Amino acid sequence: METAPGQVSVTADRSTSPANRPVVRRQALFVALTFVGMFGGLLGSWFGAPEAFVWANYAVAYVCGGWYGLKASVETIQEPAVEIDLLMILAALGALYIGAPFEGAMLLFLFSLSGVLEEYAIGRSRTAIRSLIEMRPDAAQVLRDGTEVRTPIDDVEVGDVFVVRPGDRLALDGVVESGESTVDQSSLTGESVPVPKEPGDEVFSGTINETGSLEVRVTKPAQESAISRLIHMVEQAQEKRAPTQQFIDRFEQPYVLSVLAMTAVAIALPIALFAHAFEPTFYRAMTLMVAASPCAVIISTPAAVLSAISAGGRQGVLFKGGEHIETAGDVDAIAFDKTGTLTEGNTRLTQARARDGVRVDGESLTDDRLLSLVAGVQSRSEHHLAEATVEAARERSLEIPAATGFEAVVGKGVHASVGGRTIHVGNQRYVETELAGSIGGLEAGLSAVRELEASGRTSVLVVEESGDTRRVLGWLAFTDTIRADAAETIARLRERGVEQIVMLTGDNERVARAIADELGIDEVYAELLPEEKVEHVEMLQERHEAVAMVGDGVNDAPALATADISVGMGGAGTDVALETADIVLMSDKLDRLPYAFALSRETRRTLYVNFSIAFGAIAIMIVAILTAGIPLPVAVVGHEGSTVLVSLIGLRLLRFDG
Repeated sequence: METAPGQVSVTADRSTSPANRPVVRRQALFVALTFVGMFGGLLGSWFGAPEAFVWANYAVAYVCGGWYGLKASVETIQEPAVEIDLLMILAALGALYIGAPFEGAMLLFLFSLSGVLEEYAIGRSRTAIRSLIEMRPDAAQVLRDGTEVRTPIDDVEVGDVFVVRPGDRLALDGVVESGESTVDQSSLTGESVPVPKEPGDEVFSGTINETGSLEVRVTKPAQESAISRLIHMVEQAQEKRAPTQQFIDRFEQPYVLSVLAMTAVAIALPIALFAHAFEPTFYRAMTLMVAASPCAVIISTPAAVLSAISAGGRQGVLFKGGEHIETAGDVDAIAFDKTGTLTEGNTRLTQARARDGVRVDGESLTDDRLLSLVAGVQSRSEHHLAEATVEAARERSLEIPAATGFEAVVGKGVHASVGGRTIHVGNQRYVETELAGSIGGLEAGLSAVRELEASGRTSVLVVEESGDTRRVLGWLAFTDTIRADAAETIARLRERGVEQIVMLTGDNERVARAIADELGIDEVYAELLPEEKVEHVEMLQERHEAVAMVGDGVNDAPALATADISVGMGGAGTDVALETADIVLMSDKLDRLPYAFALSRETRRTLYVNFSIAFGAIAIMIVAILTAGIPLPVAVVGHEGSTVLVSLIGLRLLRFDG
């Protein structure tokens, strides 16, 4: 079902295209003319108007009501294919042939009217793109030699500084250069509370500056900004068909052919075998054709799925396709990453301790000197522990020496050459597997690390290698804060039918266990490499219908790709989360996860209801036609009424709030 008035193609964003609005208005005009012609012909025949007047009105009704359906039918036949539009055109012409022009005109009117209403339903669910585009300013006040110059955003370059006054939308992504304010990010992330911003903080295009004036240095070109990427993702999401929609696409053509065959049999069989009169037999066959047409079935899925995508977008949850909405409804097990997912991810260094008695370059090794050496190595790494180390060294105003020959062993540790010596920084597994031979002070180091980890802190050893000699220089300890909404989120997930919740982390088992016990997580698998996380996801998939993986989209990428549903955290600022995850929590808020699964399950229920109505209406009308001989107008009302009803039921998802 494609291009009868309002019979939309799900993959084309017609309703949101400004260029298409005249076409939509023209379709609505054709519906109005069909209505006028239909009743003009009826009233003319009632009051004895000239026959030419009556048939002129019916001609207007047939031409305007059947124009788009006939056009679509001709196009699809050339492919070759057949669609529902052809059934409606044939039924209307059949009614005209047997002397029931009003019934045929009413069929075309209601068919075209329901199409326009369906266009409205699908258009409402696609307003996310239009509203996002409207959120994006077309120019920025860029500072050029101390003067503000209004510049189109496509002409603004990375590194330029633009001014944002109170009440203005930010034109581009950037970092605050000067000024303090609060920024309303709800339109992008779903956060209901404005976020304080000060120099050094990241800000996003499309958000609203509230209280103070800001100067922002651009970090991304316009086409790569958060709002541009989000628009692109929503467009892609609306083009991806849900499994049910894919099935219906395959189902439509054979079903239409079956209806045409049934209609032919309903005409030929009674006449050939029972010598029934042609006109009543043909009339009943046309009524059967209308009743059996699957318009309501075809429209039920896009109306619901696209409404759900839009509802999720307003709540800070981006579904990257209809198939993910359906699959998420089956999830009964969830695997969480720890750092940045169940915890805040703002890891802080809490201790840098040099081992007693260690001397470096003839001097006793101090805690600050140890931290300086490690920061030199870690400055080449993007790991969250490395970032915390470098930040701590800068806070203490320590010199960060240059490092060469940096190498990382994923999930274990790193090493580099600093000041002519090789410094290794890693966990116990790194020391045991990557550093063969004896290591001086290892027992003291491991004892300190175990003690720190027993208190819930992540710890690493620092080992110096010089020739064949290795010794422990000291150790570092880090801590992370559990998200305030993590425990409540897990409890709500259980209420929504999730049977098993596990933690998959590369962190130490003692640290992971302490956090899991506090949150009520069922199972913990710690000290995992990325490929080991994949193995655990696969084991969960063997025991459960569908498994979701929730992570930050970086170290967890293989596990995210393996899971049936992948959920990325913090899509507003994280490119990887937007690219790898099936569902993105734009606000970086874990409490949106239960909402996402609840919306998915409600969408599934809505699809079941719509299918029940659509197929139920078809079955009831066919039985009634064969047993009670209901007339064509009643079949028309039942057919188009069920189509409009499933569209409106699908639209209910736009208001879903969990």
